[in-house]
Amino acid sequence: LTEEGKRNGGTEYDITEKSINPMGGFPHYGLVNQDFVMIRGCCVGSKKRPITLRKSLIVQTKRFAHEKINLKWIDTSSKLGHGRFQTHAEKRAFMGKLKKDLIAESEAVKA
Repeated sequence: LTEEGKRNGGTEYDITEKSINPMGGFPHYGLVNQDFVMIRGCCVGSKKRPITLRKSLIVQTKRFAHEKINLKWIDTSSKLGHGRFQTHAEKRAFMGKLKKDLIAESEAVKA
């Protein structure tokens, strides 16, 4: 990822440096490495299938369609399981050293 891509999950209100990717990636997709478009709502279709975005043929008159979007926070917790933490650093600070961390440290000392 580029320097810009490392912190593309932050907003004006949330200054945490995090990627748009959830911890562990998106289910059945993986990590987003290229450019992306964030849409409000859902998008039907298969995963990884190209979609075409176009202007609406009908003039939108509902208040919902004309509201200015004020994005304050992007959820990057895991989408599988319970997803409690937004970043790996936050998880490490809460959980402390885990067994896998101790094993990795002992192997680094041996090498």
